[in-house]
Formats: sequence, structure tokens, C-alpha cells
Amino acid sequence: MHITIIGAGIGGLTLGLALHRLGISCDIYESNAELKPVGVGINILPHASQFLCKELGLEEELSKLAVLTQESIFFNRFGQKIYSEPAGKFAGYDYPQFSIHRHDLLQTLLNAYLLRVGSEHLHLGYAALSVDASKGTTIFQIKQSGEILEITSDCVVACDGLHSVIRKQLHPNEGAPKYSGVNMWRGVTRAPAFLTGASMVRAGWLTHGKMVIYPIRNQIDTAGNQLINWVAEIETPKYLKRDWNKKGHLDDFIGAFEDWQFDWLDVPALMRNADTILEFPMIDQDPLPFWTKELTTLLGDAAHPMYPRGSNGAGQSILDARCLAELLAQDQPVSQALIAYEKKRLSETAQVVLANRINPPDAILREVYERSSDQPFDQIDNIISAQELSQISNNYKKITGSDPASLGR
Repeated sequence: MHITIIGAGIGGLTLGLALHRLGISCDIYESNAELKPVGVGINILPHASQFLCKELGLEEELSKLAVLTQESIFFNRFGQKIYSEPAGKFAGYDYPQFSIHRHDLLQTLLNAYLLRVGSEHLHLGYAALSVDASKGTTIFQIKQSGEILEITSDCVVACDGLHSVIRKQLHPNEGAPKYSGVNMWRGVTRAPAFLTGASMVRAGWLTHGKMVIYPIRNQIDTAGNQLINWVAEIETPKYLKRDWNKKGHLDDFIGAFEDWQFDWLDVPALMRNADTILEFPMIDQDPLPFWTKELTTLLGDAAHPMYPRGSNGAGQSILDARCLAELLAQDQPVSQALIAYEKKRLSETAQVVLANRINPPDAILREVYERSSDQPFDQIDNIISAQELSQISNNYKKITGSDPASLGR
């Protein structure tokens, strides 16, 4: 068996490693002629890090690069603590929650792929134009020369991201992406550690401004500073472009956070000292009726783009890769393996897409914002009980498969 993988992102590289581990050969074709650093921070929760660490053996390398998240903690926009809970190994899971720069994760996966699978199985500058699903044939154009090639294999897995060419071919009449009404500005800043030095903070609410803040690299200089990832989210009527690399401008959003100067962090200073600011609208797409057509299927963002509100985008891609590789390794026709993969993962990821729209973990912030009328509180228990806060968090974990019961913690 030989598999064609379109796209050398997190999903594509993880799938390549997963297939190799099970004795299945593959080639990855990436449209970019060079794999450059892109994006900012992401989180890998224990349900996904379990596969990276246990099956792919990457825990040591990732632990050197990432921050091992200790807690998830929530504040209102006045800096008052609402709720906190331990994370990853600090919550008793067998595997960590990694807060990591997207480039560091991709580079780790790429290095492992080149070492284990081989550089001859990675092809850069190959833009996928179309597939013949019945034959497992992909038409590529080599960007440098303009040459058109036909590559045939036992199946084709499209891991080509938000703007997937293959998704558009399988679903030519799909509706437009769904804009949430929230725009995001994302940045990274070199700064001293705050709180535990491994805290993932969610604060405020979307109407006036919400923040997600967490460190993604430790000890980046002789002063012991960290690289801090932050995301500012504000309700905004319109958006301009859905591009992970679109440059953002500080003046467009910092006004909402000028008074966020807390004893645990000076938020406007964090923003002003950013190395990078990117702008991205919070957009997803409705779950598809199918991912698979004959010998072709979708994986990761190509299959289920979702709001980045639960640290699950990259994680669900990793879970897709594990599931698909294991099914392809079973003694069954490839077409049946693809159908079984779709049957399992489409419904599971559809639930995550919908949960991220309505009740992700930061629904905790929404509840406090509404019940307190966006005013400081004397005691959080007068607004909402610890039990109810915990229930919001636990319900989301069950939907995403990251609850202790699902992982056998």
C-alpha cells in the first residue's frame, strides 16, 4: 500500500509518521516551495499529546521546546479570578498539555519525518490541482517549472488546510465560511513569566474584549524571559481576509485593553512589546455531509475548520491521523478503511465544531459577564458556583475526547 498525502502541515506530517510506524509507505506533496515559520502559539491537549508522545515517541523533543501547561485560569476584565483548574500532567493525566510555538511543533514533526521516512518522500513546490477519486490519482503542478504531473497511489488524503483545493472539488456548491462576528489579533512577546510561569489565561469577554494568554517557550534569553503568546478577540461587524499570515495593527484593538493593568500582568505593555502581530477572523464552516469519495478523503482543517476556542484545531488533526492510519493498517480494502474513518471522525469533529461555536471552555467567561452585568464582584460564589464552572469545563472535555474517562486517566 502507498498513500499520497497533500499538505505538510500538522495533520499531513502526523499522518506520514503514523503510517510509517505501521509499515505503510507514503509521500507528502506540499504546495509551498519552502517550509517557513508561520503562525504563533497553539496548545496540544493530552488526548492528542498521548499519540505524539506514546506512539510517535516525541515527548522528549517536544518537552524541550514547549511549556508544559500547569493550569487553565479564568479572569474577568477587571483582573478578578473566576476559576482555575490544573492541566495536563498536573491534572493527573499521563501526558502533558504542550503550549508551543506552531513552528516548533511543525519542525519537530518535520525532523522526525525526514529521519524516519526519508527526504525522498517529501516533495515541496507541488500544488495539487485536482484528484480522480476513482483511481487515487492526483494532478500536481510543479511551481518552479510549471510541469504537470499525475501521481497515482492506493488513496489520496487531502491535508491541505483551510483553503483546501480538494474539499472544493468534493463539495463545489458548499456555502460560504461562517464568520462568528469576532475578529482576532494574535501576537508573541518576550516578557518575564507571570502567575505560575505555565498558566493559560482566558480573561474578559468578546463584547468589550477577551484575551487568551500563555507562554510557549521558556528561558529565551539570559534574563530568563519567556515567549508569551496572546490573542485579543473583539466583536467586529466585518472582517477583511482569512489568512493566517495577515499582518495586524496594534491601533485597531489596543484601546479595548488599555486599562488591563493587573498585579499579575500588564496586558497593554505585553501587546506593545510584541515581536509579531497577526490578524485573523474567527471563522469556521458547517460540518460536511461526507469527507470521502472512493479513494480520496479529507483530514484536519480541510475536513473540519473550527473556531480556535478550545485548543482543539491541531489536536483534532492529530486524532484524525491516528484513526486513519490505524484503519488503513487493518486487513480490509482501502475504500472500506476510508469509509470507516469518515464514519468515526466526521461525527466526532462535527460535535467539536458546534461546541466551539456555543459552549467552549471560555463559555465560563460569558456566564460571568452576563450574570455580573459586566461589573466587578465581591465573591465569585455569589455569581456562579464552582460546581457549575467545573461542569462547563468538563462538558467540553467529554465532547472533545479529552476528559479523564476517555483517556483512561
